[in-house]
Amino acid sequence: MDLTGVEAAVRTELDAKFEARERALRGSRKIIQASSKAIRSLHRGERSEAEALIAEARAVIAEIESPLLDHTDIYHAGFFSDAVKEYAEAELTAALLAGDLLPLPADLGIGSVPYLNGLGEAVGELRRALLDHLRFGRLPEAEATFGRMEHVLDLLASLDYPDGMTGGLRRTTDVARALIERSRSDLTSTIVQERVRSALGAPGEGPAEPG
Repeated sequence: MDLTGVEAAVRTELDAKFEARERALRGSRKIIQASSKAIRSLHRGERSEAEALIAEARAVIAEIESPLLDHTDIYHAGFFSDAVKEYAEAELTAALLAGDLLPLPADLGIGSVPYLNGLGEAVGELRRALLDHLRFGRLPEAEATFGRMEHVLDLLASLDYPDGMTGGLRRTTDVARALIERSRSDLTSTIVQERVRSALGAPGEGPAEPG
C-alpha cells in the first residue's frame, strides 16, 4: 500500500500548524513578559515606560494573530489566551490606576473573555496600590482606589454565564471578591485609627514617600 500521498497531505497541514504554534508560543512569552514589566513600572510611577511596554505587547499580539486565523484551535489554546489576558490586565490596570475611563474590548482588539479575566486580575494590582496609599497616609486616594475595585467586582459578579464560556471567570471573580474584603478591612482599620488619633489631638502621619 502506497501512503506517500497521504503522508504528504497531512505533513503539509501539520507542518504549517506546528510552525504557527511555535510562533504563537514565542510571541506569548514576549506578551507576558512585556505586560508584567509594564505593571511593575506602573506601580513605580514610571508611566511612560509602562506605556511603551504595553505598546510592545500589543504589537506582538497583532503580529502573531493574523497567521493564527487559519489555526483556530491554536488561537483559542490556553497559552495564547493567557498571554492576551495578561496584556488586558496591563492595559486595564493602567486605566484604573489613573482613574481613566476603561477601554472597551474592541478598543484593545481583543475578545471579551480575556478582557474580563484581565479586568478581574487587575483588582489584585489595585489592592497593591491601595496598600501603598495606606502606607503613605494617602487616605483619599486609598478610598478612591477601593471604590474602583468595588465597581469592577459589581460588573464581574453580574455576568452569570457558564465557566466554559468565560474561561473560568467565576473563579477570577471569587478571588477578586476575597481581595476586596481584605482591602475593606485594611481600609476600615486605617480610617478608625486616624479618627482615634484626630480625637486625641494627635493626627497620624504616614511614612515619608520613597525618594
